[in-house]
Amino acid sequence: MSEKKSLNFLVFKRLLANTKPYKRILFLSVACTILLSFLGPLRPLLIGQMVDRFMVQSKQPDMLVIWTFMIIGLLILESFLQFAGMFFSNLLAQSVIRDLRTRIFGHLLRFRMQYFDKTPIGSLVTRVVSDLEAITEVFSSGILEIAGDFLALIVVLSLMFWTNWQLTLMTLLPIPFLLIATRIFARAMQKSFQLERTQVNKLNTFVQEHLSGMSIVQLFNRQKQEYTVFEEINKGHRQAHVNAVWANSIFFPVVEMLSSLSIAFLIVWGAVMAGGTSQHEVESMYGQIFSFTLWIGQLYRPIRMLADKFNVLQRGTVRAERVFEILDMDEFVQEQGKNDHCTFNVPIHFDNVSFAYTNEQFVLKDINLEINPGSTVAFVGATGSGKTTMVNLLGRFYEYKQGTIHIGDVELRDIELNYLRSKIAVVLQDVFLFSDSIHRNITLGSPEITREQVVQAAKAVGADEFICQLPGGYDYVLGERGGVLSVGQRQLISFVRAFVYNPEILILDEATSSVDNESEVLIQKATETLTKGRTSIVIAHRLSTIRSADLIVVMDKGRIVEQGTHIELLTKEGYYRKLHDMQFSEDDTEE
Repeated sequence: MSEKKSLNFLVFKRLLANTKPYKRILFLSVACTILLSFLGPLRPLLIGQMVDRFMVQSKQPDMLVIWTFMIIGLLILESFLQFAGMFFSNLLAQSVIRDLRTRIFGHLLRFRMQYFDKTPIGSLVTRVVSDLEAITEVFSSGILEIAGDFLALIVVLSLMFWTNWQLTLMTLLPIPFLLIATRIFARAMQKSFQLERTQVNKLNTFVQEHLSGMSIVQLFNRQKQEYTVFEEINKGHRQAHVNAVWANSIFFPVVEMLSSLSIAFLIVWGAVMAGGTSQHEVESMYGQIFSFTLWIGQLYRPIRMLADKFNVLQRGTVRAERVFEILDMDEFVQEQGKNDHCTFNVPIHFDNVSFAYTNEQFVLKDINLEINPGSTVAFVGATGSGKTTMVNLLGRFYEYKQGTIHIGDVELRDIELNYLRSKIAVVLQDVFLFSDSIHRNITLGSPEITREQVVQAAKAVGADEFICQLPGGYDYVLGERGGVLSVGQRQLISFVRAFVYNPEILILDEATSSVDNESEVLIQKATETLTKGRTSIVIAHRLSTIRSADLIVVMDKGRIVEQGTHIELLTKEGYYRKLHDMQFSEDDTEE
């Protein structure tokens, strides 16, 4: 337990360090909090004195009016300070969270693909959105309000003891019971917050995955089963919040009852004292009764809210701990390299390259290969043979474990990562399109690519005709992952995207495996246009698409088993020949 508290304190301290760029806003928030802590308790004292001086001891209507306006002015000042304090504390919170959200998203952009393979997207969405929203409460209704409430309590108690220590002791009799109730409430809320955190993460992950995979759910008629699972997760999410509501429902009535007891003790003590004192002394207590009645409200309100605010503070700190866990993950961040001016019109060498997604199971073993500049190299082989892994290593989406990859005389890891990827374009089998216009999906928001370049590239690839038929043409806004476009149309847009970036190295990852014959013809033409004059690496499923490749590399179980041209490999009576005969015999059978 002590380790957990220490850890939370360190996380909280680290969270506060993010306020350094906003010292002026923090100072204004603290100043408003301190002034309110003194002005609030001062008002009951002035009211009590006003009652004693100008209503009981001597009737002075003029002075009563003046003091009334003074108190009204004090109320207006308090209201202004409350507005300013709330505004600046929320401004501070939103500024800090904006910076943290930017940092965490920028950090995620630097992660290797291996991290995203293992981490549910819904969990990351929770970190970037829900967790950071919870952290805002640390600043907007957490630390500053807690500090202000503590200071206000000290001022109230000091004024109460200074005014009448006997009345103060009487009104404080229920406080120990309040502290016990507050402690029990805090523990209950802590458990509910922990359960809530777990359930929110589970709900976000489930919804994210199943909305993305809705086609699979419906295709296999799993709607009823998945709905049942969602109901259970949703019940757990509801129960986590009900636990917090249950604790609040018990705690706040208890606080109100104890507050009423304090006022009752105050009245009883005042009546007892009045029975044994002179008329003058009784009259002098009227103002104190007024002041103490108001002070009791100011005493119980912060104590009642402290438990809730402490839990808000703890919840925000726990969420911050999860955010900082991602920010502290350095093992997934790729080394950038320093070389940002090397040439790519040189051979690419794979020398004894081995790679494993885990430390034990190697999916590439002792790969030795040379790719000449400007040539087209095709990788073929069974599923899981390592074809896609090869090109992922070249783009440094994964880092090879053993051996080296050189582009010319420069090792791949020495090339600055952004520079390397600016020279490589990848066309994937599963094309991802954003919910944006076709133009922005092609340019990816790059201001350096003009509309004219986009149109010329679309015409060269053969996509201009169908794009112009869409409402708005290149400004047509696609739905998520491509909306109403066919697989072939999405693939052509990905070709245009690769074309406008004018890469030195082009990678085509089974770009024709999921399209119809008509689309395949268009994509074949687009491939010829795109591969002309640049080093091209093609991962092929249909062997008919790679007959003209300069080099065909045949892979099996992570090793290169054959390489050569289409004609050369057919004469070897090896793996490629078997694959060729099997595929074309299947095509003949289908016909």
